[in-house]
This record gives sequence, structure tokens and C-alpha cells, in this order.
Amino acid sequence: MAVTHMKNPEVDLSDCSMCGVCVDLCPGIFQINESGFVEVIHSDVYSEEDIDEAIKNCRCDCIAWKESQ
Repeated sequence: MAVTHMKNPEVDLSDCSMCGVCVDLCPGIFQINESGFVEVIHSDVYSEEDIDEAIKNCRCDCIAWKESQ
């Protein structure tokens, strides 16, 4: 199921170990930026199933859904 403009994935970089599991699982959603940090690739639609899988497998529990304003 895709989610549009209601909630977006967010990475709490203060807890992130930069292990790259999210990038491996969802390369179209997460990437390592030029500074070496994980970031969410902007999209109008995110796969809820893919994000939930990244949340479930995140070793640091630093990925979450954030409600859009």
C-alpha cells in the first residue's frame, strides 16, 4: 500500500549507526548522502510495506513514520 502526503519516513540521525540496512532494503527510499549520513529520498509516495520492513530491521530503532503537516 502506498501512502501519499499523510506521513513520511524519518531517520533520527542522533541514534543512527549508519549500518546501511535501510539502504540495502529500500535503495529507492534511503541513501547515504555526500556527508556519509543516511537520508530519505524525497517522494510524493512511499511504500508503507517497504518502510515498515526498514523500521522492523533497523538495528538502532531510528526509523519512524512522521505525520505530514
